[in-house]
Formats: sequence, structure tokens, C-alpha cells
Amino acid sequence: MTNKISKKDKIIKGTIVLNGSKSISNRALIIRALSSVDFEIKKLSNAEDTETLDRLLSSNENLLDVKAAGTTFRFLTAYLSLQPDTQVLTGSVRMKQRPVGPLADALQMLGANIQYLEKEGYPPISIGSPNIGQSNQLSIDAGISSQFISALLMIAPNLPNGIELELVGDIVSQPYIDMTLNLMAYFGIQWEQKENTIHIKSQKYQSRDFTVEADWSAASYYYTLAALADEADLQLDGLFDESVQGDSVLAEMMTVFGVETTFNKTGIRLQKKAGVQLPETFSYNFLACPDIAQSLAVTCAGLGVKADFTGLQTLRIKETDRIDALEKELNKVNILFSKSETDAFAFSGKADLDLPEFETYEDHRMAMSLAALALYGPVLVNEPDVVQKSYPLFWEDLKVLGFLVEVD
Repeated sequence: MTNKISKKDKIIKGTIVLNGSKSISNRALIIRALSSVDFEIKKLSNAEDTETLDRLLSSNENLLDVKAAGTTFRFLTAYLSLQPDTQVLTGSVRMKQRPVGPLADALQMLGANIQYLEKEGYPPISIGSPNIGQSNQLSIDAGISSQFISALLMIAPNLPNGIELELVGDIVSQPYIDMTLNLMAYFGIQWEQKENTIHIKSQKYQSRDFTVEADWSAASYYYTLAALADEADLQLDGLFDESVQGDSVLAEMMTVFGVETTFNKTGIRLQKKAGVQLPETFSYNFLACPDIAQSLAVTCAGLGVKADFTGLQTLRIKETDRIDALEKELNKVNILFSKSETDAFAFSGKADLDLPEFETYEDHRMAMSLAALALYGPVLVNEPDVVQKSYPLFWEDLKVLGFLVEVD
């Protein structure tokens, strides 16, 4: 299936109620499963990944299929390592190409019973009854995935001796680790960090009702729309001023493209400031916020601002190789890339559209970020249903803003 997206003008006005954060929702679900007492989670994300995690946590089946949900796979790997019996955890073809070895190695040091069923270090895996308590001192490469670290941290209070987790090397996506620790603290968990080691003692989660903040990653697509528009006045409901999400850096980051953010009672208001002098080059290290790199790439491409992006090492092991995917798709609108061996990239040019047909590579963020170029002319987006992974109502919300979304 293909969506054809177009708009008769370059004016963005309206109100969007954003979906709950998938990242926060998934952490809250795991914490609730680890708690001895139930609690209510309000405004839980309706993302496919979150619904999959919620369903699998209550499943009695021995074969659990996460499909393409990477966070779900990693969090369940740690959670199931504490459970009796044996479960097989599997996923999509792409999921079987995404490494889980560093997390499994760390869990095995704690006494988990994990076996690889196909390729060493990759899904699918079999998780049997554990012998937890052998050790509580671990070290893990912090430069691969913050999800590995978050998965270990969340089960730490349920371990007999807690955990002392040493983070080795440069930490990617630090705000996601902070998010995990802040949520654990909300549910009564005490922790401390000394230099690069996090200490969590054995203790119990406390039951408290919880409201999920809206998704700042989803907000990035609207920031791009506002930046590319001739005129923008857009309300995004559900976001918090004091956010635990690293992607909230958007509010400051996007000022260089003329987008001003005002916090109010229900969320934020985005307005396009006229007469802003755009930078010749936009340089940014996305180590702490890799999930918004695609939105910023499309912003730069649409405005004709040279891009110089670093801190992208995790993009190659996401739903797709996002660096290669961006290069291929932006090449279709005459953007010229230059990549480095360290997974950084730069590009130049201004998007020149002639009904481009964009591939999505089973990646929700590719679909939603590239859709913003419809402000410059009609675009085709293949396999548009991929947005179900994190933002099922995305195409409907675009219609609210005056976009025409047709099945082509």
C-alpha cells in the first residue's frame, strides 16, 4: 500500500493531542509487572509496540513473538529471566538481525538461563528457570544500547542482592537511562550513582497510579512541519514542561529554524517566527537523542541547510539501518550525503521534489519524518501502516492539519 500526501498551502495551524510516550509506557508496564501490587497507568500509549508488550506480559503461552518491537524484546528478556518455566522469545526477520548478546551475557552473569536458538548473540532465544543470586556486580558496554541498561536496572530491585552496574565507555541515549531511574524513583526505588557505576539494593516497588506524558519523539514531526511551513501556529497537547524525555531538547534545538515553543496548561504551542536567518550549517551531536535525527535531517533538507550530524552509532541497529535509509531516500530529492567511518554523516542541498516515492524500510520514523516534505509538493510513502509501531493515528492527525492523505 502507498499513501499519497499533499497540501494546498504551506500553512500549519490546529491542535493535535499527542499519543502517550511509548518509551515511558513500556517502562511503566515492566515496573507494574515486577510489582507485587497492581496500579493504574493513565494515558498508556496505543502504539503497537506497547500493546504487544502489555499482551505478552499477561500471556500464558511459551512462545512469545514481539514482531518488530525492539524495546519490548529487550525489556522482556530481562523480565523473563526472573520467571519460572521456559519461554521462547522471538520476533520479525529484522529483529533477528538486532543484537541481544550484551544483555544476555549480563543476565547470565546474574544467573539467568538463556540459550540462543539460531545465531549466537541474536534472537530468537530460550529463557529457562533462573538461578538468580550468583553475582550482583556487572559491567556492560554503554555504547551499544541504553535499552540493555534500562532492562537491567528495572529488574535490579527484584534481585536478592540488587545490582552494581558499571557502564563502560561512552554512554548513548543517556536521557533514556535517566528516564528509567526517574520512573523507578517515582515507584519508590532508591538508587545511587558513583561515577560510572549505578547501585540499586534489593527492595520493593511501591504501587502508585501513574500518568504517561505524551511523546516528544512524535512531536519532532510537527516541529519539522512548523520549520518548513510559511506560517505555523500549532498546539500539541500532552507534553510536560519538566519532562523526563531527552527528546524535549527539541524546544531549544528548533529555535535556530524559527520555531518558538511556549508551554501552557495542556501542552506546548509552536509558532513560526518570521524573518529568522537560517544557519548555513546545522551541527549537532545526537548521542543523547538519536530518535529525532531523522526529523532534523528532513528539516535541514527541506530548508537547504547543510547538515553535520554525529553521535549516530545506534542508528544502524534500529528498525532499519537509518543512516543508509536516510541517504537513499533523501538522494531522491537531490540531497548529497557524505558519511564517515564513525557513523557520522553530513549532507548538502535543498529538497527538489517531483513526486518522490519514499520507502519506509519497516521503520515508523522514516515514514513520519519524510511525510513533512509534502509541504513542498505531493509525496508517495510506501507501506504507511508502519506508523502503527509508535503513532497509529499519525495519518489521521495530518488530515486535521489540512493534509490530503490518499491511498494510491
